[in-house]
Amino acid sequence: QVQLVESGGGLVQPGGSLRLSCAASGSSFSRYAMGWYRQAPGKEREWVATITSGGITNYRNSVKGRFTISRDNAKIAVYLQMNSLKFEDTAVYYCNAFPSSSTWGQGTQVTVSS
Repeated sequence: QVQLVESGGGLVQPGGSLRLSCAASGSSFSRYAMGWYRQAPGKEREWVATITSGGITNYRNSVKGRFTISRDNAKIAVYLQMNSLKFEDTAVYYCNAFPSSSTWGQGTQVTVSS
């Protein structure tokens, strides 16, 4: 059973930056594409970014050029560097495999507010 633990969220002003981390368990982690997802209040969870096992990345249009996903297979971790944060980035952020599995972590809250 894969376990996912997200961290690094917080309160930040518009234009600020945060780096999210996701610690995963499982010996086959390096074989999976991983993704970051988010869920804003009152909205459905949405996909944010993906990184394949080979390091190919993809982003939803609204975060392109601002967010960077990366992974460290040796540490069994996935990261999301978020720059130029906007009010609309406020959400709980989750990591999961891509496509997502039914196992979700507790997420980490990101609040962009002045």
